[in-house]
Amino acid sequence: MSQATQFLGEELSARENTLETARFEVVPCGLEATVSYGTGAARGPQAILDASQQLERLVAGKTPCAQGIFTHAAVDCEQPIEDVMADLRARTREISARGHVPVTLGGEHSISYGAVMGVVDGLGPTAPIGLVHIDAHADFRDAYQGHKYSHASVMNLLAAEGLPMASFGVRALAEEEEAARRAHGVLTFDGPELVRAQTTSVQLPDAFPENIYVTFDVDGLDPSVIAATGTPVPGGLGFYQALDLIESTLIGRRCVGIDIVELAPIDGQSVSDFTAASIAYHLMGMAL
Repeated sequence: MSQATQFLGEELSARENTLETARFEVVPCGLEATVSYGTGAARGPQAILDASQQLERLVAGKTPCAQGIFTHAAVDCEQPIEDVMADLRARTREISARGHVPVTLGGEHSISYGAVMGVVDGLGPTAPIGLVHIDAHADFRDAYQGHKYSHASVMNLLAAEGLPMASFGVRALAEEEEAARRAHGVLTFDGPELVRAQTTSVQLPDAFPENIYVTFDVDGLDPSVIAATGTPVPGGLGFYQALDLIESTLIGRRCVGIDIVELAPIDGQSVSDFTAASIAYHLMGMAL
C-alpha cells in the first residue's frame, strides 16, 4: 500500500488542497533524536497521514477541510537537531505570516520548540502567544541527558522564551520540574485532579494571551486511549475530556498553531494512529 502524502487525501477537492488559500498547513517532522524510553516516534507523522485517509470530512458539526488543508513535504530529520529546529521554525514562520494555521506532526516533543517559535516569529511582538500543553510529563527538565533540545525539556525552553502556558494532564514529573514550572508561573491542571474530578472545562485568567498554540503530546491521554507512545503513563485523560478542556481554553481566544507529538506506531495496531489523526482534525475544527 502506498503511503499517503496529504492529510485527508482524496477527501480534498483541488480547491481545498491549495497552498495559497488553505487555512491549515500540515508539516510532518518525524524527529527522533532524544527519546529516553520507547522508540518509533519517527514514524508518527506518516502513520497520522495514513490514518487520516479514513477520517470523515465532518467532525463535531464542522467541516475544517472546506477551508483548506495543504500538506507540505516532511522536514529533513537526518540533519543535526539544531538544523531541524531551524528548518521547522522557518516553515511555521512562513505559514503564520500567511495568516494560516500550522499543524505540525511529530516526532518527539522537542519539535515543539521550532514549531512554536516560528509562530512567534510569524505573528510578531504585537501578537503574544500562550501555550496550552497536553502531556503526561511536565517536560521542564534542564538539557535532559545532555540534549538542549530534548523532548523532556521543551516546555522549559519555551518558558525561558517568556511564553505563558497552561499545562493539562501531567502525572509524572521530577522535583526540579515542579520547582521550574512554579518559578515560571505555569498554570497547572494535573492529571490526578482532572481525572478524579472528571473535569472537562477550565477558565483561563483574562490576562492569558488571546492567541493560543496547542501542543498535544499523545501520552497525555490514558494508555487505554492511545497505547502507541514511547512513554505511556497510567491515569491519563480521556479522549473527549482532553478535547473539551482544550476547547474551553479557546473560548474568546483563537488557535494560531497546533502540534501532535510522540505517536510511536505499533505494527498491526492502527487504533492509536487513527486516534491521533482524529485529534488533529478535531483541533482544526476548534481553530475555526
